[in-house]
Amino acid sequence: MTLARTFKIALFSLLGLSAIHGPAEAETEAPLLSKVPPGTVLTIGDPVTQKALEVSGLGKELSFEVKWANISGGPQTSEAFRAHALDVGSVAEIPSIFANWNNLPVRNIAYRERRDPIANPIYRFGIAPGADVKTLADFRGKRIAFSPGQAQGTLVLRALHAAGLKSGDVTLVELPSTSDVYPKALASKQVDIAPLGGVYIRRYITQYGPDGATLVEHGLRDDPSHLYAPQWVLDDPAKAAALAEYVGLWARATEWVNRNPDLWIKEYYVGQQGLSQEDGEYLVKLTGEQVVPSDWSEVKKRHQETIDLLADELGYKPLNVEQIFDNRFEKLGAAALAKSQ
Repeated sequence: MTLARTFKIALFSLLGLSAIHGPAEAETEAPLLSKVPPGTVLTIGDPVTQKALEVSGLGKELSFEVKWANISGGPQTSEAFRAHALDVGSVAEIPSIFANWNNLPVRNIAYRERRDPIANPIYRFGIAPGADVKTLADFRGKRIAFSPGQAQGTLVLRALHAAGLKSGDVTLVELPSTSDVYPKALASKQVDIAPLGGVYIRRYITQYGPDGATLVEHGLRDDPSHLYAPQWVLDDPAKAAALAEYVGLWARATEWVNRNPDLWIKEYYVGQQGLSQEDGEYLVKLTGEQVVPSDWSEVKKRHQETIDLLADELGYKPLNVEQIFDNRFEKLGAAALAKSQ
């Protein structure tokens, strides 16, 4: 079975789809309202920003009602969109691409990245004890954990591409990238390589380093972070105006976290996530500074390259990146930051 066919079967199961269609065409030319109409309600799936708005006090500036949903990650967020149970969500680079490939019209409305993405990557490749892997070129012939339709899976394909390899040069082992599945798969030698993120990078080496576990830096950008919303929400003038306001507060909350790492560790990583102080400090250092650019030109260029790579590897028809960005929101985050300083 080909990688493309395996991927599509997995995606159908996840989203409950029966066919693959091209992205729906939509207009995004209507000007945004300057004020949010009374009675407007947004259901938002963005738990990190929810906490940042609460701790910083910025949430008091919301002029509309928010119903917070404890939803994160592309599959869960897109499923909620499809059920019309969510208006906006926070994800990485990949979900908006696959949503549009699978007849769920969504658009990215906000973007942030890490100031130094190479020094502060989201993921590092964990190497199983005994596996002889020191560079991306050593991936040839190895078993690699692969999560279709998620950032980790795309990073695997991008790493192979950077090393001059194709998916056929390795064995992709389909595993969910949840919790500690990947570290355990590495430790048990079910796979040779797996992309690890967050505290699992630190914990993997602490626990299995004495047995020979190692890490490999990929040297690639893996830092895109987006807010995205369904087209039918963006077509609602009142909800679009509320989203515009939220994008500004989202950007300001991002900057607040940059400037208040100690309080963020205490309130979010330790207080809400239940991590240790050491884990919180590690994650703050790992993340570095997050920035909200006012120009999406380079963002779109990189996004198009990702689309083209995925289309080539997984058998999808390439789509134009302009179909998944709503340019009305491009400058709103950075403008809100400039105004607040």
